[in-house]
Amino acid sequence: MMRHFIALGISAFAFVALPAAAQGSDPASKLTAEHETILRCSAAFAMVAGQQDEGNAEANKYPPMDERGREYFVQGMAQIMDDTGMDRTAIIEQLRTQLIDLAQPGKLDEAMPPCLLSLESSDL
Repeated sequence: MMRHFIALGISAFAFVALPAAAQGSDPASKLTAEHETILRCSAAFAMVAGQQDEGNAEANKYPPMDERGREYFVQGMAQIMDDTGMDRTAIIEQLRTQLIDLAQPGKLDEAMPPCLLSLESSDL
């Protein structure tokens, strides 16, 4: 699952196309609650999108995440980079932390309802 996310998160979600921002001193300390939500939901959407691509019936209980989830991911990562000065490496580390947590039993299903609300409020 982690390998699929990396491919999905980096290429399909066009993460590499985002401009690199200058690394500040401990930019992760600048993360707000909104940034944390964006990171968690971006990771959740990428996981669900990957599972949906693999034909996982359980993941199909959620709306398709390919297009809207990808746009949420791209816009969210750009916002975090702009707001905090974090570079891609720092963002990937933050996403990796979220992925590890979301891989725990029940965590993805727990995260999806508020993340779907965040997606709806984003108007994407």
